Amino acid sequence: MRAHVHALVDAPLFQRAIITLILLNAGILGLETSPAVVEAHGPLLHALDRALVWIFVTEIVLRWYAHGRRFLADPWNWFDLVIIGIALLPATGPFSVLRVLRVLRVLRLLSVIPSLRMVVTGLFRALPGMASISLLLVLLLYVSGVMGTKLFQEEAPQHFGDLWTSLFTLFQIMTGDSWSSIAREVMEDEPLAWVFFVAYILVSTFIALNLFIAVAVEALEQGRGQGRGEAPPAGIRDDGTRDDAIRDELRALRAEVASLREALGAGERVVR
Repeated sequence: MRAHVHALVDAPLFQRAIITLILLNAGILGLETSPAVVEAHGPLLHALDRALVWIFVTEIVLRWYAHGRRFLADPWNWFDLVIIGIALLPATGPFSVLRVLRVLRVLRLLSVIPSLRMVVTGLFRALPGMASISLLLVLLLYVSGVMGTKLFQEEAPQHFGDLWTSLFTLFQIMTGDSWSSIAREVMEDEPLAWVFFVAYILVSTFIALNLFIAVAVEALEQGRGQGRGEAPPAGIRDDGTRDDAIRDELRALRAEVASLREALGAGERVVR
């Protein structure tokens, strides 16, 4: 029975059906944001939503039964359990805020679609490198915030009145949002302020943020290479040399040839 269930849950058609139901659930959750649609078809949407939840529960139970203890060894299965567990909590009383979290069911696409799963795994693999770059960016932001507050506190108090205001302004500039208008406003009183803004943008945006992208792309490429990489042929190492398995096979062949020769020799002696 378990073998049949295992074949069912791992079948491509079953996976496509689950993906289709997740997308259908996402559409229903989107329709529930429209007051007019809810007023006209509220009970129907609610019934479909609950039916899809129980279908997802059945799917997880089947996968748990099919894979046994190995089911809990996969972090993605824990992710599915948490998402579906949130959907089963009551959405009334003190738990009414959890109705908003129902949209998290759409994130199950991350665990169902292998390509998305590979992207998320690559991003997690890039977190150590991103942490170092984040520390560098925080230091840059703090140093620039102190400098900006000291330099432009009187000329532009709305942008650099205190340290926290300066940090927020510099974060806004780092994202590229209206940085030119802020710079020109400060340059009306400080013509040389462009030096500070240009140097900050060059370091923060063109260097630090691109380092984030480089680390993420490298991690994704490594994950994609591991996913597409083929194992070396049996008996051959990566450097092209013979390994012990090939030597054992050769010894066995030599032993068989020797035994055949002995048998032939014994047959010839009997004939004579």
